[in-house]
Amino acid sequence: MNTMLRHHLGWQMHESVFLPWLGLMCLGWIMVTSASTEIAEFYTGNAAYFSIRHAVYVLLGIITTYAASQVSLASWAKIDVLMLVVAIIGLVLVFVPGIGHEVNGSQRWLNLGVIKIQASEIAKFAAVFYIAGYLVRRQHEVQQSWSGFIKPLAILAFIVFLLLLEPDFGAVVVLMGAVLIQLFLGGVKAGQFFLLLIATLILSGFVLTSESYRVERLMAYLDPWAPEHVYGTGYQLTQSLIAFGRGDWFGVGLGESVQKLFYLPEAHTDFVFAIWAEETGLAGGVLALGLLMFVISLIWRIAWRAQKAGHLYAAYVAIGIAALLGLQAVINLGVNIGLLPTKGLTLPFFSYGGSSLLVCCVMVGVVMRIAHETSEQEATGNDG
Repeated sequence: MNTMLRHHLGWQMHESVFLPWLGLMCLGWIMVTSASTEIAEFYTGNAAYFSIRHAVYVLLGIITTYAASQVSLASWAKIDVLMLVVAIIGLVLVFVPGIGHEVNGSQRWLNLGVIKIQASEIAKFAAVFYIAGYLVRRQHEVQQSWSGFIKPLAILAFIVFLLLLEPDFGAVVVLMGAVLIQLFLGGVKAGQFFLLLIATLILSGFVLTSESYRVERLMAYLDPWAPEHVYGTGYQLTQSLIAFGRGDWFGVGLGESVQKLFYLPEAHTDFVFAIWAEETGLAGGVLALGLLMFVISLIWRIAWRAQKAGHLYAAYVAIGIAALLGLQAVINLGVNIGLLPTKGLTLPFFSYGGSSLLVCCVMVGVVMRIAHETSEQEATGNDG
């Protein structure tokens, strides 16, 4: 009887992620559909072009989520180093002519013919698994010595170097943020952690000021309405802020956005939330963000339950996934509302983009698997 109860509770935990996630997927499709009609009509002659493509990605995402949920954590653990190697190869291949694909001056994409994959998405995903596996395999070394702390960072430093060459500073921030959270919760010494944090901040400051276009973005962020910025580097931000202002409390109506009429570039990708806020107002924005934060909080809860059940690898993976999704959401929203300098990061589950959406869906499938295995481990522990 106790076993049946535990399995029932585990199923509830699994379901608690599934339904809000499915809601995110549907809401994201509505956002993309509404934000992309004009640009799709202009470039393809079909107003539903991006909507149809995103619907296909949503269906593929559901399939990949199910597939990922069927793979045991033990299987992921066996290939976490291989995944990191594949991710590094992918980051190198973006610079190979004919394979790498350039978008807006950045060499971030792998052209596979049917789909273009952003190599950084794979790198972030692989890094989370690698660090989780390392924390379990070298737990004593990580917690007691400098060598255990430094070894994984040396490998990640090479990944960061490749990402900066693309350049993709946003991916670097998200990846390093997630790794720092994993290391902190994995038990590294406080002195080591804060030393790494300070070094990361110093390096970020150096990278931020090392390129003229990044300095220009920073200046535009500080004063986007300045005459030299409003129609230049600060253009996206000012148009995004106008969209938020037009939205007011309840929006101008779904599909009635003015800013998507070629005023706000990348309206269906990086700035999809600004269009959503314009059309549905503060009420719609809070609803969308509330649902996203609810899903991320559920992932944190699953990580906590896995740690409590003694399933440390699963806990570290779930923590890393929650950190990746949370940090990317915070940065995207910060850019949209002018709290952070402009960066090309999508909003998880909401922005248009096949590779980003599919990787996020795989993450959710992994979390569902963690919930399932945690419930089984809890049941075994109680029966024992």
